Parts: sequence; C-alpha cells; structure tokens
Amino acid sequence: MKAAVLIRPRELTVETRPRPQVGPDDVLIKVHTCGVCGTDSHLFHGEHLVSFPVIPGHEFSGTIQEVGPQVRHLHTGDPVTIDPNIVCRVCSFCRRGEIQLCEHLTAIGLNRDGGFAEYCVVPAEQAYRLPDGLPLESGAFSEPLACCLHGLDRARFSPRAKVLILGGGSIGQLMLQLVRSGGASRVVVSEPHANRRNLALEIGADIALDPSESDAVSALRDATDGGADLTIECAGHEKAVEQAVAATRRGGVVLLFGVSGPEAQARIRPYDVFVRELTLVGSFVNPFTHQRAIEALAAGHVKPERIVSHWFPVEKTADALQVSRSPEALKVLVQPGVTG
Repeated sequence: MKAAVLIRPRELTVETRPRPQVGPDDVLIKVHTCGVCGTDSHLFHGEHLVSFPVIPGHEFSGTIQEVGPQVRHLHTGDPVTIDPNIVCRVCSFCRRGEIQLCEHLTAIGLNRDGGFAEYCVVPAEQAYRLPDGLPLESGAFSEPLACCLHGLDRARFSPRAKVLILGGGSIGQLMLQLVRSGGASRVVVSEPHANRRNLALEIGADIALDPSESDAVSALRDATDGGADLTIECAGHEKAVEQAVAATRRGGVVLLFGVSGPEAQARIRPYDVFVRELTLVGSFVNPFTHQRAIEALAAGHVKPERIVSHWFPVEKTADALQVSRSPEALKVLVQPGVTG
C-alpha cells in the first residue's frame, strides 16, 4: 500500500508498505477519505508531541476489508468511520466516565498509524458502521463533528440562544450548522477572510463580521443585541479568546474550542468573569458523541460537502497539509481510496 509517513517534524515521505496485519480484535479498513485536521498540521510542524515515525490522519472513513476472528459486530464490506481516541478504561477518570481525560489516552494517527494511507488497521471497537446511503466522504466528518457536539454539550447550548462564533474555518462552519439546526435564534460569525464570511452567510449565519475592523467588540455585541448567550471560540488565537470574553453577555457562556499553541496566553480580567458571572468552558475530543455525529450527518443536519475546498491523493499529502494552513482553504481532504 501507499502511505504518507511523518518521519520527523516537517519531513513527510510517501512510502510503499505491506498492508498491516489484522489482530484478533481488529479490522482492516480500505481508506476512502481522510480529513486534514488542524492537529495534523500542528504535528507536521512539530508543534505537538507524536510518536515518530507515524502515518498521520485520524478523521477517516472507508470500507472493511478484513475482520479479526473475535470481531462480531462488523463484517467485510461494511462502510465505517473511526473514533481515533483509545482510552485505558482503568484510570480514575475512565472509571468515572470522563474518558476524554484518560491518563493514558492514545490516538490513531498520533501514537499509532492512521488514515493517510490506502489501508489502516484499528481496534474493532473504534470502528462505527455508517448507515446505508451516507457517502463515505461525508462519513469522514464524523470525528470533528463529534468533537463539536461534545463542546456544545459542555456549553449547555439550548434552542433560542444567541450564538457568536469566532473563526470561520471548517470547525466554525460545522458549529454554525449545528447551532442553526439546533434552533439558535441568531448566529453571528466573526472571521477576517471574506470567502469564509460569505460561506457562513450562505449556510445559515445571520451576520458575518470582520474582527480586524476597529472596535470589533462593540460590533459583535451590537450584532448579538447586547452580547451573546453563547460564544464559541474556534480560532485558537489569543485575541479571539479576549474578544470572546468581552462580547458575551452577563451570565453567558464562553466555549474555548479552538486549539491554541501550548505557550499562548490571553489577557482576561478575573474581575470581568466575577462581576458578569461568565462561565468559561473547555472541551476536549469526543466522549460518547461519535454515534450522534453519524446520526446528524445521516439526517442532513450538517452538510459537510458545503465546506470542502480541496481534495488530494495520498501521494500529495504534504501539499494537503500545506494548503490546509492557507486562508483560501476550508476543509482539505486526502482520498487514498479515490482515483481519477
């Protein structure tokens, strides 16, 4: 098989490897589509720890080619997506149901080979069958959508809320579709790039603003009638975090969802959080939300095809990672299982 292998930071090669062997509790997946996540770009640039060498890619779908002898719930030919996060089940966090905080968390595409390859072996319990009729390309969005759902659960999103989304990249556009389908009364998107603002308006935003303009906080508060009930920071940028706190109404919730660099620091006045009774919420990965994400895709609550901007074969994975950082890109896909 062909596989894109990250040897070390900024060194990714395409290799020919034997197909991986299936263990008794594993499945072999012929990868159809693997999304490029911001995490993949961070890994490539050496900004997050990873087990080298590794085949990256954790947002993928495909078709089962082989099942281990102990696997009962999946069969050859099944279309599947995968939850990449593998937990230990025995640490104190796992045993009280907070599996996302597992002390020994590992992930497909980070600590073991992932989906930027023609084939991938995963533990069968990490694979979820996709419903008939759901395109495999759409199924590859299950993991990022599941993360978004966990974030909205953590933020206690409710219908009729006025929602402000900071960042109009692929995650911001997924969040937009989720809160709109969930009954938000108003959705405002803050995004510096016009192409992303225009797309946000096309798929459901009431207002899309440029945060680089003067007095952006006042404009954001005006757009949400005095401040958002829920502000979702999807940019992973210190300035966006500061704007999120400032633009949220008294008693509102700020969801810090974007992935900032480990050294990033935002300036927040504790007195503001105190006197305005703000709730600041973090969100990490996708505990128990993967099946809900598949159901949301199958029901058409989210239309991922609207946000795909680029497609690449596995041989061009390095190009895909590079393009994913450009303002012109939204969701970039690597498709080992697609020809032509």
